[in-house]
Amino acid sequence: MATVKKDITEVSDKITRVKKIVKKRAERLKEKELLQTPISEGVSWKDLNFSHPERTVRIGTVFSGIGAVEHAFQRLGLKHQIMFAGDIEPKCKQSYFANYAIKEEDWFDDIRNFDATKYLHKVDFVIGGAPCQAFSMVGHRLGFEDARGTLFYEFARVVKETRPKVFLFENVRGLLNHDKGRTWQIIHDIFEELGYDVKFHVLNSCDYGIPQHRERVYCLGFRQKTKFEYPAPVPLEYIMYDFLEDYIDTKYFLKEKGVKFVTSHKNRDKSYTQINGDIQLCQKRNQQFNWHGDFVFHPDSELTPTDEAFDEFIFDVKDVEEKYYLSDKVVKYVLAGGTKNFKTSTKTDLDIARPLLQSMHKMHRAGVDNYVTHKGRIRKLTPRECLRLMGFKDSFKIVVSDTAMYQQAGNSIVVDVLIALLKQMDITKYGI
Repeated sequence: MATVKKDITEVSDKITRVKKIVKKRAERLKEKELLQTPISEGVSWKDLNFSHPERTVRIGTVFSGIGAVEHAFQRLGLKHQIMFAGDIEPKCKQSYFANYAIKEEDWFDDIRNFDATKYLHKVDFVIGGAPCQAFSMVGHRLGFEDARGTLFYEFARVVKETRPKVFLFENVRGLLNHDKGRTWQIIHDIFEELGYDVKFHVLNSCDYGIPQHRERVYCLGFRQKTKFEYPAPVPLEYIMYDFLEDYIDTKYFLKEKGVKFVTSHKNRDKSYTQINGDIQLCQKRNQQFNWHGDFVFHPDSELTPTDEAFDEFIFDVKDVEEKYYLSDKVVKYVLAGGTKNFKTSTKTDLDIARPLLQSMHKMHRAGVDNYVTHKGRIRKLTPRECLRLMGFKDSFKIVVSDTAMYQQAGNSIVVDVLIALLKQMDITKYGI
């Protein structure tokens, strides 16, 4: 708690100067209605192709965390070069360097001390989500009075110093109505004054493939006047259960995870299994306990995939460690309905997860965090499951403690929403 207090009350000459600028802007602000950019009614972003896949997109990120947009580029198989990245949290640097190629000299620890002028016209795409607690519904909502709120100006400064072709600024939806909309108008005006064509819309991750309710405002700035509409929602094909590490044994029929493994490209390449094979694979004595071997297709099975990309979310399946299961004492706490003055939901095993929080390691009540039951016992989500629910494939290496990983996952941007945006804007147009 002391850390939060320090963040909020932090004082420096720079922060004081920014607060004065904000105050003057607010005093002379001519209020106007800012409407969200429309959602596309054209071809679905899923069916769009990149126009210049041979190009390399030079990206720079601030408040980089665990590199959500970097992972999006990896998942899309797009050529990209990380020009700079940084985060004030040392353990984020551990995770970042374990998963992405970046030079030590291109990493910064504190954006307030980061001189981005050497990257002028050398970056195509700048991305960042300034700390959102200052504007969050569950935070103090002090806005620019909170030292973290003033960090938006650092993002704007980096955009000004690098002049990227396009930028993306992400934050909580509460930013739009903070101080009766004046805070967002100030931010919007500053982006326009920097010479950018500004678009924005609130998107929910469960509309873009990830079973988690997570609404964020995604603001794009284009250096050239650009006709752009936000990607349209797509039907949600998965539930939270599909992202769990454990699985329920069945007598003969495979559940969804088994079907996904057996029909995956990875399996077909390595020939772990076959379906309706002409010649039977070598039988194994433990075949009943794994998914390797022969399978037959039953036409009545509702789980039979019809889409070639069915293995988009193939995950490694393993048992969940005992430490993630809740003791009887903790179960009573998380499932408590509340007191006379405070009531909370006790639902677990949701199809669509509640928003993941950076403080998940603390185990809040069930109405705040996500809990699942397995074999009659209740447990919290594992760090790997949290990463999956943020759109990170199992190729992402975990090199920090559980506590740090929960925090990093909860602070990240959902990768799948970024993928939808990258496809919708055809990010390769801005590469070299």
